[in-house]
Amino acid sequence: MSPAPVPFQFHPVTPARLPELARFIAKHGKFRYCACMRWRMTSSEFSRSTKEGRAEALERLARAGTPIGVLAYLDQEPVGWCSIAPRECYAGLERYRALPRTDERPVWSVVCFFVSATIRRRGVTIGLLKAAVGYAGAQGAEIIEGYPVEPGPRLYTYMGSPATFRAAGFRDVTPRGQARRVMRYFVWPD
Repeated sequence: MSPAPVPFQFHPVTPARLPELARFIAKHGKFRYCACMRWRMTSSEFSRSTKEGRAEALERLARAGTPIGVLAYLDQEPVGWCSIAPRECYAGLERYRALPRTDERPVWSVVCFFVSATIRRRGVTIGLLKAAVGYAGAQGAEIIEGYPVEPGPRLYTYMGSPATFRAAGFRDVTPRGQARRVMRYFVWPD
C-alpha cells in the first residue's frame, strides 16, 4: 500500500508572507546565493551584487507589490519555490540572446524552481507550477511561459524539466532553429 499523499499548500508571496520567504532563504544556502535574482537583474548588476543584497532586492520587490513567485508549504513551513512574474520584470531574461521573445504577446515567465532536498520527488514541482499558473491567471495573465531543460548536469536545470511543464498543460512553442526550449500555457486556449 502506498503512503497517503502529503498535503502541500501553495501561496503567492505577498508582503504578508515575507517572513516565511525570509525563513526559506535563510534555510537554503543554494537558494540564498541567487535569491532568484539572476534573471531579474542584468548580468552586470548581478555580478556587482552580494547574496545578502539579492535577498533584500527580492523582498523589496514583494513589498512594492511586484509579483515574485509562489511558495510551497508543508506543515506551515516553506519548503519549495517557483519564480513567476511578467516577463518584463526579468531584465536579465529580456537581454538573454538564447531566449528572445517568441512574439510581442504579453507573457508571464516561470524561470526557477527550488525544492527542499528532504521533500523532492513528491510532486512539489508540478504543484508549484500549477499554483504559479493559477496565480498568474488570477492576475490577468493570458499566457504563461517556461524555459525548461532536460534533466542532467546541464546549467539551468533549476528552470524545470519539459516533462513537468507538459504535465501541467504547457505546450512546446520553440521557434524553429532555436536551441533553448520555450513552452507556453494558454489560460484561454487559442
